[in-house]
Amino acid sequence: MAPIAVGDVIPDGTVSYFDEQDQMQTVSVYSLAKGKKVIIFAVPGAFTPTCSMKHVPGFIEKAAELKSKGVDEILCISVNDPFVMKAWAKTYPENKHVKFLADGAGKYTHALGLELDLSDKGLGVRSRRYALLVDDLEVKVANIESGGEFTVSGADEIVNAL
Repeated sequence: MAPIAVGDVIPDGTVSYFDEQDQMQTVSVYSLAKGKKVIIFAVPGAFTPTCSMKHVPGFIEKAAELKSKGVDEILCISVNDPFVMKAWAKTYPENKHVKFLADGAGKYTHALGLELDLSDKGLGVRSRRYALLVDDLEVKVANIESGGEFTVSGADEIVNAL
């Protein structure tokens, strides 16, 4: 399956997260993105070094700037369960705009064609690191990393694309 690319319409799928009332919500990606300008970025795993110290903090730090440029939602997806994503989100008390979404079984990641097999590292099949700028479900920017790199999918690259 070819990875999602510029000009493609993102697939629909379900993801889960904990809302402000600490209730688990399972929602369609379309319900979060239809009619909106959103950033969907993904990391190979919660609590992993590059994800925790560089990728997520960059989007948290740039959130206000991204919002000022018309971004409605900033969505972080990982192939982890919703409880792990909730715990990980709590490690960023300054976060006000990034929503941490669980793709527990990796079905949405598979639908995007962005799986990364990290079985040799004991992590199983995860997501490639990427950042998509999506406008009313259409991919406008697709910054997809090779392997475990972190070179094109950071917040700065999305800010520059807006």
